[in-house]
Amino acid sequence: MVLKLIGFSKHVISLFIKIIILLIFSFILNRADSGCNNSDTTSLVPIPPYEILLSLQSQSLDGHLSLKDNEGAAKDFGNIHHFPPLAVLHPKTVSDISRTVKYIFEKGTDSEVKIAARGHGHSLQGQAQAHQGLVISMESLRSPEMKIQTGEFPFVDVSAGELWINILHETLQYGLAPKSWTDYLHLTVGGTLSNAGVSGQAFRHGPQINNIFQLEVVTGKGEVITCSENRNADLFHGVLGGLGQFGIITRARISLEPAPKMVKWIRVLYSDFSAFTRDQENLISLKDNTFDYVEGFVIINRTGILNGWRLSFDPKDPLQASQFHSDGKTFYCLEMAKYFNPDEAEVMNQGVDHLLSQLSYIPATLFLSEVSYVEFLDRVHVSEMKLRAQGLGDVHHPWLNLLIPRSEIHNFAEEVFGNILKDTSNGPVLIYPVNQTRWNSKTSFVTPEEDVFYLVAFLTSAIPFSTGENSLEYILNQNKRILDFCTNAQLHVKQYLAHYSTQEEWQTHFGSKWGAFEERKRAYDPLALLAPGHRIFQKAMSTSI
Repeated sequence: MVLKLIGFSKHVISLFIKIIILLIFSFILNRADSGCNNSDTTSLVPIPPYEILLSLQSQSLDGHLSLKDNEGAAKDFGNIHHFPPLAVLHPKTVSDISRTVKYIFEKGTDSEVKIAARGHGHSLQGQAQAHQGLVISMESLRSPEMKIQTGEFPFVDVSAGELWINILHETLQYGLAPKSWTDYLHLTVGGTLSNAGVSGQAFRHGPQINNIFQLEVVTGKGEVITCSENRNADLFHGVLGGLGQFGIITRARISLEPAPKMVKWIRVLYSDFSAFTRDQENLISLKDNTFDYVEGFVIINRTGILNGWRLSFDPKDPLQASQFHSDGKTFYCLEMAKYFNPDEAEVMNQGVDHLLSQLSYIPATLFLSEVSYVEFLDRVHVSEMKLRAQGLGDVHHPWLNLLIPRSEIHNFAEEVFGNILKDTSNGPVLIYPVNQTRWNSKTSFVTPEEDVFYLVAFLTSAIPFSTGENSLEYILNQNKRILDFCTNAQLHVKQYLAHYSTQEEWQTHFGSKWGAFEERKRAYDPLALLAPGHRIFQKAMSTSI
């Protein structure tokens, strides 16, 4: 009897094991065939990215998906990193983007496909690239059409793929224009709003991300969400300056103001850094009756500075200007602009003369010009076209942009401008202060924790295949020396348009905002599908910290 029971037990156990094996085998087959919609489950059989992107062709799209000849999506303005995608989506509608993102999201962790939104390709370190993934060409998105609202609180509704230069021309037809700009206008709305959008108007109006009424966003789940200060505010603040980590901006409502017709454009030089920064800070501290734009740049070991200005400016005193010599010295240029309409010229000139009388610049270096508003705002593009005509359009751009607290700017300048930089022949070095009170602390963007901080931008170029001081290696090493100095001197510097290799570095960058940043990623892009080029989140988020 006992032997029979033992035999029966062995039979039951054997049958049970066979059933378990069949269930496991069936589970694996089902996962391999259909993918998994549960983002919390790890697949035993990942689906190759190319198969997922190939299957996207079966989706109903207003635009089209390209699976070949996509080399252009592996290039950017920096011209340093080149990561080719497997496919490029050219959307015509927002639904093209949402359907595509949702399709990939619903594959769950089976999918290793990453998604990068690409604007005008002005990234510096491959931030808008997706190696072996999907790039969404936002410039293809032309829906909805630009819509301008006049009245007490004027605004323009635009597609995120629209260029700022086009917005300028369109809004000017209504006598209006956005309040805050970047120095270069041939950039997409979604691109600058995902970073910040900073220029010489920021001390008055804040960056571009401070002048947005409403956004439409496609999250990492494929959801289309409209957000503002009062509606889905967490997503609204997160996306602004959020480096594309929580969603793809597809539409923006941008605040407008009455546009001037003309600009008084002024440059002066300083040899004393303390006087230069003191005057800059005084100008941005004035609430009214100040300039509309304040920037500056450093000039090291350059000859014939004023001669170069004569192409666009006239000297206030031609005789004094002709006797000025700059060879082998370091100077600091203060650049200012005052907006006006022709019938206000006399009052404007009186105001400018008053402001200039309070500054401590070198008198012989006062140069002035009057240009149209469009000509002033689009000035960098004109210079770019001249460089391209000389065959210098596709050089490397290893730019370094830093935000430095006012209390540390003199220490920084003494070492960097005094010892590290030998000259500024490889490109301009911008330096100007902004008021932190003009920046919305609720956004994802991080700044130094002082009332006034400086933007210092090393906008250098390196010639391909060159050696010595014109080489990419030399400039990258120079950038490293600058960053190493900041670290060793314990300066509280933040990078703008930052690029780091590890999440630990990003945690340090975001500081006290990291916890909220991580929570937003978990809420809006839990599979970490979006913006892989920043290297912030390399894998799907867990359900809890």
